[in-house]
Amino acid sequence: MRTRRWKWLAGLGLAAGLTALPAQAAGFAPCGDAGDFAELAGSQCAAMDVPLDHARPDDGQRLQLFVRKFPAEGRRRGAIWLVAGGPGESGASFYPLLPTLRRSFPGLDLLVPDHRGTGLSGRLCPDEEAVAGAGGAALEGAEWGSCFGRLGADPARARAFGIGNAARDLAGLIGHFRDDGPVYLYGVSYGTQLVLRTLQLGDQGLRGVILDSLVPPETDPRWDLSRRSELVDAVGRQVLAACEAEPACRGGAEGSAEARYRRVLAMAAQQPAPAWRAQIPGRDPRAFFGSLLDVPELRRRLPALLADLDAGRGEVLQQVLARQRAIGEAMGRYPQSPLSIPLVQIVSASENTLRPGLTAAQVEQEAQGLLFTSVLPGLLAEPSLPRYPRDAAWGRQPDRLPPTLVLHGTLDPKTAWPGAQAHAALLRPHGRLGLLAVEGAPHFILWAAPDCFQRAARAFVAAGRPRDGRCSAAAG
Repeated sequence: MRTRRWKWLAGLGLAAGLTALPAQAAGFAPCGDAGDFAELAGSQCAAMDVPLDHARPDDGQRLQLFVRKFPAEGRRRGAIWLVAGGPGESGASFYPLLPTLRRSFPGLDLLVPDHRGTGLSGRLCPDEEAVAGAGGAALEGAEWGSCFGRLGADPARARAFGIGNAARDLAGLIGHFRDDGPVYLYGVSYGTQLVLRTLQLGDQGLRGVILDSLVPPETDPRWDLSRRSELVDAVGRQVLAACEAEPACRGGAEGSAEARYRRVLAMAAQQPAPAWRAQIPGRDPRAFFGSLLDVPELRRRLPALLADLDAGRGEVLQQVLARQRAIGEAMGRYPQSPLSIPLVQIVSASENTLRPGLTAAQVEQEAQGLLFTSVLPGLLAEPSLPRYPRDAAWGRQPDRLPPTLVLHGTLDPKTAWPGAQAHAALLRPHGRLGLLAVEGAPHFILWAAPDCFQRAARAFVAAGRPRDGRCSAAAG
C-alpha cells in the first residue's frame, strides 16, 4: 500500500524522457539538449565532481553535480543561482519560468544546479533513476524494490545525501563557477532551507539572497512536515470562508460554502460511492481538494466544482482534472523532471519531522475531522528508508546574513505564513531582511504571483535594500 502511495505522488503530472549528462568540464559548454526545447536554446552546461561525503573526501567515492547556465541577455552585470525545492526537485522546475526570470533579473546569468540526488546530478539509485535509462528518472515497477532495498542495505550512502553535504555542494559550485560581477542566490521552499544551511558555511561573497516560500524554523513543532494536513486544512477553511462573499460559492438556500463542501465529502463516503470519486487521484477527496489549493487557477474553480458535485454531476471535475494534468505536464515535461522519491523520504524524515515515531494509525486519527488533507504525513510515517542523524547546523541560523528578501504567500498550504514570519524574526538579527507578504498567494511566488515577484526582485537587485511590504496576488 505504501509503495502505491509513493507511486501516486511520483506520477502527478511528471514526464520522463531521454537526455545525456555532460562530461566533467572546467567551464560551461553548449548543452547537448539545447535544441530539444525552445526555452533551452543557447543554454550552457557544466558538471563538477565532489566527494560523495564531504566528511570523507579521500574515500574514493565521488558524485557529479550538474549545472545549466542561461547567459544574460544584453550587457551582463552578474549572476544569480536558482535553487529548486523538493527536496527531490531538479532545477528543471525553473525552465518553464524563464520569461519571468529574465524580466526579474535583467543582465544576470541564470545558473540552475540540480542538487545532489536530483535531475542530472548523481542519484541515490543511479541504475534505477538514470535519466537516460529505458524508464527515465522516475522509479517504475521492480525499480522501487531494488532501489529501496539497496539503500536499506547501504545506510551510509543514504546519509551522504543529507542537507549538510548538499550545502557544501552549493558553496563549492558558487565558488568554482564564480565570474565577474555581483552574485545573488535564490531558493524556493526546501531550497530556502538549503540556502540557509549554505550560508552557515559563510556568506559566499553574495550581494543578496531571495527566499521564496520560506520554510518554518526547524525546531518549531507547529509546522513540521508531519503537521502538513493541519496546515492544508487551515488554508482550505480560509478559502471556504472567503467564498461566502461570492454568491456562486455559497451553498444556496441549503447553507454555507463549508456546508456544501461537507455534503460533497459525505457523498464521496457513501456506499456505493458516486462515480466521480473513482476519477480522483488516490480516490482521496480531501487530499485532492487540498491539492487544488496549491494552484491559484484551480483554487478559483473550487466554488463551481463544489456546486457541480453537489448537484450530482461531474463535468467541472473533468475540466479541473484535465487542467491539473496539463499544468503538471507543462511544468514537468523535461527528462530530468521526475521527483526523486527516495530523496524526498530520506531528507524529510531525517530533517523535517519532529515526530520520528509517527505511525500510520496516528496519521489517520489526526486526520479525523479535517476537511482538507495532505498525503505527506502518511508518507513520513514508518519510513522504509534509513534516516540519518542531524548535524550541528540543524536548528541554527547563519552568523551573517547577506541582504535578504523573503517573499511569502498568505495562503500558502505548504510552508505556513505564520511559520515564515517566525523564521524571518529569527533571521533579522543576523542581517538586513525584508519580508514581502503576497496576499492571497499560495506556494512558490515566482510561479503563483509572477508580477509581484518581478517587481520585488527587480527593486531588490537594483537598490540592494530589502524592504517589508505587501503585494496582492490578484494583481500579480
